[in-house]
Amino acid sequence: MNRTVMIVDDSLFIRKILRGILAQAGYNVVSEAASGIEAMRNLHTSHPDIILLDIILPDSNGLDLLESIIKVCPDSKIVVCSSIGQEPVIRKSRELGAKAFIQKPFTPEKVSEVLAGLED
Repeated sequence: MNRTVMIVDDSLFIRKILRGILAQAGYNVVSEAASGIEAMRNLHTSHPDIILLDIILPDSNGLDLLESIIKVCPDSKIVVCSSIGQEPVIRKSRELGAKAFIQKPFTPEKVSEVLAGLED
């Protein structure tokens, strides 16, 4: 498989958890970002297949960032991964181009299931 992933989350703890889950599932984490600015900078060098994107970031709204990422990397599949799981937020993220939504707190099984669904 060896699909590449970028994790965008301001929590180092969450990034470490996701990195472990992804490694176990055979994904290659090529980049991590703790902010929107860092994410956009990293996109120019990493070009990941999949981006796990938090909504609440210190310098940007993840939904606004989602639109920017799609303009720069239209082929990347974006999965919003957030504790904000209200239906309007999930719907808006889908309308903006996210392929899936993972509600925090998540299980390794849920992350693997969602990522496997992207392969379809």
